[in-house]
Amino acid sequence: MLSTQKRNPQLGLFHGLADQVDQKHPLYLLANKINWELFDTSFKKHYSAKMGKPSKPIRLMVSLLMLKYLRNVQA
Repeated sequence: MLSTQKRNPQLGLFHGLADQVDQKHPLYLLANKINWELFDTSFKKHYSAKMGKPSKPIRLMVSLLMLKYLRNVQA
């Protein structure tokens, strides 16, 4: 089942996540260049809106696969 995305960009009252991470880090720059909506629309057809447990967000799953590939993790 495709879960609903929770948009919560603000972690605290005065600081967001972008203020807490290194904005010059290569992974941060890569994440801002990727068209995440393309992945959402491409993979959404493989999820059911009515059956099963709500899934993890598609962006999380794609980004974890990218990290696995970039770090050459064998599993």
